[in-house]
Amino acid sequence: MNFCLYPAGAWSTAIAIHLDRLGHTVTLVPYQMEEAMYMTEKRESPFLPGHKLPERMQIGMELKPALLEADCCIIGAPSRFLRGVCRSIRAAAEGSAKRLKNVVLLTKGLEEDSLLLSTQVAMEELGAQYGVGIRSGPTFATQVAEGKPSAIVLAGNYAADDMRELQEAMSGASLRVYSSDDMSGVCLGGSIKNVYAIAAGCCDGLDLGDNAKAALLTRSLAEMVRVGLALGGKMETFFGLSGFGDLVLTCNGEESRNRTFGESIARGMGIEELLATGKTVEGYRSCESFMQICEQKGIDAPILSQVYALLYKGMKPSDAIAALMSRDLKPEHPTAGR
Repeated sequence: MNFCLYPAGAWSTAIAIHLDRLGHTVTLVPYQMEEAMYMTEKRESPFLPGHKLPERMQIGMELKPALLEADCCIIGAPSRFLRGVCRSIRAAAEGSAKRLKNVVLLTKGLEEDSLLLSTQVAMEELGAQYGVGIRSGPTFATQVAEGKPSAIVLAGNYAADDMRELQEAMSGASLRVYSSDDMSGVCLGGSIKNVYAIAAGCCDGLDLGDNAKAALLTRSLAEMVRVGLALGGKMETFFGLSGFGDLVLTCNGEESRNRTFGESIARGMGIEELLATGKTVEGYRSCESFMQICEQKGIDAPILSQVYALLYKGMKPSDAIAALMSRDLKPEHPTAGR
C-alpha cells in the first residue's frame, strides 16, 4: 500500500518507519522545506532523534505530489493545528489524488474553540469522499520506531473491506492492530488519559507511594468511563487499548510527557516554565476543554476538576490530593447499597 504521512512529527515518523519495515511505499512530508532538507540529508527526523530513516523512504518536499499516488494519508498534527492541516490535504488532493480513499488520524482529543473531537473536525473538513479513522493505544513513538512489540486500535467509518485492508497493512510482527467502530470512544480515551497522567505525575512528585497511585488510576478509569459514556463512547472501548491500556502506560511510563509534567509541578517547578520548553503536553490543553464540557453537561468528574484547579487556578498539588481524599464517602459502584 502507498502511504503519505503529514506532517512529519515524532509519531508520523515512527509510523512511517514501521510501515517501511513492512514493505509499503512511504512518503513522509514535513511542514517546512527546511525540515524536509534536513531529513533528506541526515536521514533522521529532528522530532525523533536517534532513529534512522530508511533509505527507501521518500521525504516529500511538497504535499500534492505525495498525495498523488497515495492510497491512505496518515495525519499527525497536534489537535490545535488539525483543522488547518485537513484543509491543506483537501486542497492538495482535489483534482489530482485519484487513489486516495482513506485517512488515519494520529491526532486525538478536542478542538479548543469548538470542543469537537478530532475525528469530527477531520470529517467536517475533508468531506464525505474520504473514509476517516483514528488510531490509539498504549504506545510510545520511540518503541514503535524500534520495532518493540505493541498493540493499537484503529476505529473508523471505513467500508468493511477498507478497514480490513488497513488493519492488515498496518499490522506486523511488532505491531498488532485491532479494529473498532467506536471513533468517539477511541478518540476520547486516547485524550482524557493525558489529564489523569498529570495527576499520576503529581503522585510521583509528592512521593505518595504505590497505594495512592493505584487508587488514583482505578478511580481515573471509573471517571474516564463516566465521562466517555456521557460523550458518546462505548463502555468496552474504555476497558480496551485506548482506555485502560493507554491510561496505564501514560500514567506510569518514563517517556510520558504528561506524567513527567505533573511530577515536575509537584516537585516545585512552575507551569509556565515547563510549558516554555516547547514540549507538547496534551493534557494541559485538553483538561480545560474537558472541564468545559463536563460543566456544560453536568458530568461529575472530581479528578479532572482537581487537575483543572491545579493547572489553571493555582491550587497546590498537595491540596488537590487532600480535596480528593476528603470527598463525601459513597459506594464504589453506583448500584451498590440499593
